[in-house]
Amino acid sequence: MHNINLQTPPLYLQRHRDNYRLKRQHQNHSLPLISNRPDPALFPNRPISKTEIPSAPSPPSIAYFISGSAGDSARILRLLFVTYHPRNHYLLHLDLSATQTERDRLAVTIQTVPVFRAARNVDVIGKSDYAYPRGPSSISSTLHGASILLRLASNWNWFISLNAGDYPLATQDDLLHILSYLPKDLNFVNHTSYIGWKESKRLKPIIVDTGLYLLEKEEIFYATQKRELPNAFRLFTGSSFTMLTRNFVEFCIVGTDNLPRTLLMYFANMPYSFTNYFPTILCNSDQFKNTVINHDLQYVAFNKTFSKKLPPMKPEEFDAMVQSGAAFATQFQFNSPVLDRIDQEILKRSPGGVVPGGWCLGEGNDTCSVWGDADILRPGPGARRLEKRIVELLSDDGYRSKQCVDE
Repeated sequence: MHNINLQTPPLYLQRHRDNYRLKRQHQNHSLPLISNRPDPALFPNRPISKTEIPSAPSPPSIAYFISGSAGDSARILRLLFVTYHPRNHYLLHLDLSATQTERDRLAVTIQTVPVFRAARNVDVIGKSDYAYPRGPSSISSTLHGASILLRLASNWNWFISLNAGDYPLATQDDLLHILSYLPKDLNFVNHTSYIGWKESKRLKPIIVDTGLYLLEKEEIFYATQKRELPNAFRLFTGSSFTMLTRNFVEFCIVGTDNLPRTLLMYFANMPYSFTNYFPTILCNSDQFKNTVINHDLQYVAFNKTFSKKLPPMKPEEFDAMVQSGAAFATQFQFNSPVLDRIDQEILKRSPGGVVPGGWCLGEGNDTCSVWGDADILRPGPGARRLEKRIVELLSDDGYRSKQCVDE
């Protein structure tokens, strides 16, 4: 397996639009380190047969936007390794609180991993911005990342935004296997129209998020005035984690409808607006309101009230997390021992390596040093847990009855 080394090797980086392109200096010329096409061993050309009936649907592709702040490089790299699959696409983002050196080292480290170079599916944002969790700059950062992923790749089906505190509870082979049997228009988003205490604390206050305007980190400013709730659309709130379809992401970014722009302007001065933005668009859009699954496939591993040192997870709590059927969990601290246990017991991952999948052809501890067809999946027990959870979500009494309900 490959050890992560954040020391910069003798290479230099050239920014290309919003992401890095890595080149080597040689005789006063810039020569690409890698070819323009992915390794054909991962993506072989298959003859199309008009008579052959495929035994299984083609695996989908997920676009991951993985973000963090200063000092999060190692966490982002670990999250990249545990969620990696050659079919997916990955965009890494260190916000402006990180130094340029940290960002450069992250980009260079990515290029030292052979399979990342072979698949050409990992990029690092070169022109970063701030993303305050309490402000609308997190919406801006996510939409920025999603727009880059739309431009980088045309074949992904779902968009998932992860932060440094997230971690998977299923392998990518498990997740892609289950998603391959689902309609590609399902959006997994926690949502409710019941706002309760949030009306006075989060929906009526007016703020100025300095992350949208300044290049230096400043506190969010609260105005003394408050505003009334809108009557042109219904507000919905949810969680910051979502799993969105490509069509919906394009709807939000390309701007073929006024609704995303209108709501973006409305939420531009609202605290914690990221938890409201996507649920409100989905449930106020005639085009997408019937595509929402009221669950984000994420498990909250720890309560935020433990802000400094989290208590050790009890065995029954770990079992409950695993059996929840969630694809991801959140609220993990750096180098939490729970992550090592997930690696060993669920993901079967060796330290410093990617999670083995059907595309890995190596042997022993270096399983993924040799690779083959990325379309071959090898789902495990995590697929059965995820399947059970999704079947429950799609049941007749749980799907439509919980979809964009006006409470």
